[in-house]
Amino acid sequence: MPNPPWRDLPVRTALPALYEALDGPGAAVLAAPPGTGKTTLVPLALAGLLSDGRPARRVLVAEPRRLAVRAAARRMAWLLGSAVGREVGHTVRGERRVGPETVVEVVTTGVLLQRLQRDQELPGVDVVVLDECHERHLDADTALAFLLDVRAALRPELRIVCASATSDTSAWAELLGGAPVVEAHGVSHPVEVVWAPPPRAVRPAHGTRVDFALLDHVAATVRRALAEREGDVLCFLPGVGEIARVAGQLGGVPAEVLQLHGRAPQAVQDAALTPSSSRRVVLATAVAESSLTVPGVRVVVDAGLAREPRTDHARGLAALVTVRASLAAARQRAGRAGREAPGAVYRCWHEAEDARAARFPTPEIALADLTPFALQVACWGDPDATGLALPDRPPAGAMAAARETLRALGAVSADGRATERGVRLARTGLHPRLGRALVDGAPQVGAERAAEVVALLSEEPPRALGDDLGAVWRTVRSSGDPYAGRWREEVRRLRRGGGSEPATALPDATAVGLVVALAFPERIARARVERPAPGERSPYLMASGTAAELARDTRLGTLPWLAVAAADRPAGSPSARVLHAAALDEDTALLAGAPLLTKREEVHWDTRRGEVVSRQVESLGAIELAEKPLARADRALVRAAVLEGLTREGISALLTWPSPGLRERLAFLHTAIGDPWPDVSDSALLERAEEWLEPELSRARRRADLARIKTTDALQRLLPWASGQAGRLDELAPERITVPSGSKIRVDYSTERPVLAAKLQELFGWKAAPALAGGRVPLTVQLLSPAGRPAAITGDLEGFWKNGYHAVRADLRGRYPRHPWPEDPTTAEPTKRTNARK
Repeated sequence: MPNPPWRDLPVRTALPALYEALDGPGAAVLAAPPGTGKTTLVPLALAGLLSDGRPARRVLVAEPRRLAVRAAARRMAWLLGSAVGREVGHTVRGERRVGPETVVEVVTTGVLLQRLQRDQELPGVDVVVLDECHERHLDADTALAFLLDVRAALRPELRIVCASATSDTSAWAELLGGAPVVEAHGVSHPVEVVWAPPPRAVRPAHGTRVDFALLDHVAATVRRALAEREGDVLCFLPGVGEIARVAGQLGGVPAEVLQLHGRAPQAVQDAALTPSSSRRVVLATAVAESSLTVPGVRVVVDAGLAREPRTDHARGLAALVTVRASLAAARQRAGRAGREAPGAVYRCWHEAEDARAARFPTPEIALADLTPFALQVACWGDPDATGLALPDRPPAGAMAAARETLRALGAVSADGRATERGVRLARTGLHPRLGRALVDGAPQVGAERAAEVVALLSEEPPRALGDDLGAVWRTVRSSGDPYAGRWREEVRRLRRGGGSEPATALPDATAVGLVVALAFPERIARARVERPAPGERSPYLMASGTAAELARDTRLGTLPWLAVAAADRPAGSPSARVLHAAALDEDTALLAGAPLLTKREEVHWDTRRGEVVSRQVESLGAIELAEKPLARADRALVRAAVLEGLTREGISALLTWPSPGLRERLAFLHTAIGDPWPDVSDSALLERAEEWLEPELSRARRRADLARIKTTDALQRLLPWASGQAGRLDELAPERITVPSGSKIRVDYSTERPVLAAKLQELFGWKAAPALAGGRVPLTVQLLSPAGRPAAITGDLEGFWKNGYHAVRADLRGRYPRHPWPEDPTTAEPTKRTNARK
């Protein structure tokens, strides 16, 4: 009798050590590369299905993706010579195939979390295997933390295995309390690395956009690999759109082209994961890195890109972005070429770029929208997740934003504990926002229509169907394509767990807008231009305060209100880009966004008008619905608005400053001497507004009131009266200086050094100019001609009389013969008059 196929799987040699770990400490970390059988053979062994005398146990296997769940269950059933639903079953959202004989059940990590929330003890389960834990999906991290809680408090006999396709296992062993690490080594064939960068520079990916030049190069590299190598080709691309683009470039290649991703039809998934006698090119997302085994592959073509979640908490936008794949991911991908025989990997980037790549993928908990996670831990009884054994702590800012969203949904109380409503939302298996749309939308539009619209939101429709969700809904209802099939499955699931409210009289167009707006009230948007010019698209403002625009090829037309279901913000763009939305009318917008409706008194400084604005505003979030002037605004608010104006426009711009004046003299003394003379710069005066600008500041209600403030009198309050130094102001920085002619001339303190400008004849007999600031700063003298024009400037008057005067005298006395020009100005009589008048 031939050996069963499982006997050839490399992981079989690690089973004794794994048995020993689970029979002893009860937990283990299994490190085994892809293709060794860790996903398929180990659960069968732990369940006692290999006829090796092991006791029968019920095993639950958690996979991060639905595609991997189905594939793993089929493979295990094949190894047993059985069928899915007998000894091995599987459960994904909306689909369950198990029977009375089932002892190994494969589920998604999301399904595992739902079961833990319903019954923390997991009754009937003996062993839980968390597969592909190295991928760091948030659901998997959360499930492990919950399982460790259960093991510590309720079921110490529950056995846990963390299975990883990498050897980086120390963190998992530590989380499991120092559990042993069991390693299995696969048959590793050499893989030749071929560096195949694009022939010319390509634009870096931003958002979900990838330069078509790179994708065309990837397609060319696939053609090259087919010509140079034997065997099937597995090509890694970041997403469905890129897979479709490359597939379109591969027409006529001598191989069958398959597209493998989570949305692919079941028949295509089965074909990709089944050995074939004909040559194939499999274009796949990261799902094929470790979760699945694609047989027959000898060549890998790696575009070097991956998708990660990003959340803009300030704008309420979450999306996937394209990033450079980590070095660990690149190794995993390359290893797929050496599973069955020597192979090759064609890397579509320069080798030097590896120096800038991350070593490992970023944990999802550091990047994702944490609202579902926050609801999970709140329902678990640990709202802050501080008592959970998580590999990485959730970012504080993201958790705060998530809790705020949950409070707005009524899912948690003020202290973060899950409410009865929150538990109900969690049990829908949806994002809490979509759970709210389902629960609150059913009474408004009927349970069936609510489920249908929410199903559209839970799995984003293909972009080819357009951005108008109402039109997408009508299309999907009558379609028979794979997306429509998955949509109907989700509708059935939601109806099983939902209410029975009958349809209401609301038309479909209104119903879809209402349900979308209930899910994303902060994305309710109003057009900023009621009637845009022909051919122009109206910009929108969302209730969150984010600007938004429709795509150029939009099918939504010109609408005054929108319920935005999905949007992203392209790099460098000031506005969000609407990807999917539904038409909305104002009454429905106000109904769905009721928690965002506010009526407030608003007093602020309007920079555009340069004035205090006082008004009463009704708004839906950031969307202003109505306003009217406030006759009597609160004085404290007005004072704050005036201060805002002084801050934005500057004290120098809004107050009246006599020039030259006290402020310039004080600025000179602060620079020349320092304390106790005050700093009178704009920023310093703003900081001390309470000391010198009251009570005038509190009386001001508009810009004109500021202009009337007597700033010279107000500044007197800052003089150093307490020390007695204020009395020396005129001595240290006199406003005027009496010159030899008897004139009292104002000193200009507006320049770096004080300047005295006087006619040259008025300074005869003045051997030297005085120094200011207690002799610290020489006075600069500007000597003027009889016509008042500058003739010379000096900071050393005595030196000027000796060295410069005679040149000035020779130049000017011919032009001004009626004025005195003595040989020795230091002994001459000063005068304001001409010789004739004299």
